[in-house]
Amino acid sequence: MRQPLVRGNDWRSLSVAALGGWTPTKTVSVVMPAWNPTKLAPVLAALAGQTYPSELVEVLVVDDGNPAPVELPELRPERTRVVRVEEGWGRANAIQTGVEASDGEIIVWLDDDMLVFGHHLEAHARWHHVIDHAVVLGTKRFVDPEVPLTPAEVRDRVVDGSIATLHDWETSVPHGWVEELWAETDDLTTGGWGSFRSVVGATVSMSRAMAEAAGGLQRRLRLGEDTEFGFRLAQAGAVLLPDHEARAWHLGFTHAMEHSALVNRYNHADFADHVPSLRSRRNRYGRSYRVPYVEVVVRADGDAEGQLESVTQCVDALLDSDMLDLRVLLVGRWSSLDDRRVSPLHDPARELGVTHRWFREEPRVDLVEPDDPRLAAPARAVYRLTLHASDLAPAVPAVRAWAYDMERTRLGLRRFLSADGREVARMERVAAYGRAAWHGARGAEADALVAEAFGAHDVAALEAGWQPLEEREVPRFRNQDLRQMDRAESWARAQREIAAGRAKVQRGPLRPATPRPQGTAEAATQGVRASSSPRTRLGLGLGRRSRGDG
Repeated sequence: MRQPLVRGNDWRSLSVAALGGWTPTKTVSVVMPAWNPTKLAPVLAALAGQTYPSELVEVLVVDDGNPAPVELPELRPERTRVVRVEEGWGRANAIQTGVEASDGEIIVWLDDDMLVFGHHLEAHARWHHVIDHAVVLGTKRFVDPEVPLTPAEVRDRVVDGSIATLHDWETSVPHGWVEELWAETDDLTTGGWGSFRSVVGATVSMSRAMAEAAGGLQRRLRLGEDTEFGFRLAQAGAVLLPDHEARAWHLGFTHAMEHSALVNRYNHADFADHVPSLRSRRNRYGRSYRVPYVEVVVRADGDAEGQLESVTQCVDALLDSDMLDLRVLLVGRWSSLDDRRVSPLHDPARELGVTHRWFREEPRVDLVEPDDPRLAAPARAVYRLTLHASDLAPAVPAVRAWAYDMERTRLGLRRFLSADGREVARMERVAAYGRAAWHGARGAEADALVAEAFGAHDVAALEAGWQPLEEREVPRFRNQDLRQMDRAESWARAQREIAAGRAKVQRGPLRPATPRPQGTAEAATQGVRASSSPRTRLGLGLGRRSRGDG
């Protein structure tokens, strides 16, 4: 279908029908992970009273290996079934198991303690009838887990709307940090790239196509799976929006609310490893992570000594960047190198082999073939920097400065041009090109769409931080005097070197650790630091380093 273009995350340009004033056509799969479920009877009764056509809804209750198998109550939506988890455990694994067993065009995650109002599914689904790359977030209030109603009474009150008066919405406990973020960003319309942080799995919906584009949940994650998946949804071009009419009573409080400090500590390592946008989680010196912040594509073309030597120098310069959080995809015909007997000095592939040996054990360089699927697929990194030649190299702070400028300005594309106007390199925001893909845009058409939706910037390469290769000096370790020496004299020398090294270390004013409130609902941020700053909540707060914040 032809879809309206959303600029940035300003979903207010979308026009959806009022509740009750339209005719749904898409099928919905409600996926409900269940571990020790004690509220299934009222929860499923509420789903039996939805305004969304029952013939278009299926409900999958995913039994996550409960000691006693889950049994369905008598009052439930007509197309409700139990799916048993056969392998693995945990919420992420259960949801993904349910998604793969479902067949709806729209997928709604719903926790087994969510008592939904009558328009809940309809409010979610209406957005997915307008665009296929929306991720809709429902809203909830945390209340006493006891429901003083029979299942039939629950259904009837959902149907007539009086379930809304079961508690006082205004005085019930909100999901504090989530709703604060929505308020500070005008319901995420000004939230920028960090809006994915508010993807909280109790009530979330997306098209099946979007779930597949994002790659599905990581089954091995035990906590924080919604934030990690939220990042990948954003990478895939999602428009994230809350619908305040998709309401529900959350029966009881979450683990994150009751054990916020432990949840944050548990999630920190996984968020640092898998969610490069959370710069405040990657604040330790000398670390490498599974998913890089910047992916750089360099081609090892040519076979002359000078050509491939320039490639080596260019890659060395990239690795010397103060943006340590990058990975280079070095593209070459590495499979042409084999172990046949040939004179090493007269091997036609000698220079390619030299380049291969320089980088084959370098952990921040991946040697890939020209037809490697990663080159055609969206990068997992936040940014992809592509070099069209290796005769220029970025200055030490350039990659970091470019990336953080694009964060601040929400740009989707920066093109670096030669003096005669040729593109010598480009830096793309992967999420922006994920959005373009939903509109079927490729190549120049995608560039134009990204420029319209997010903005693009053309700049002269030599004025933007690129240097001719011969001018870009990469420091090398000086030779050390390691001749045998008297032990006392050698140790005294070692002590002097340690003292001199301590005096030289200047890493700038590091941000002091922020005390975290503990034990309160408002402090439960699923890994988001409590702060009055929306910028910090979006995960963009950064410490300082003497050579950047790599």
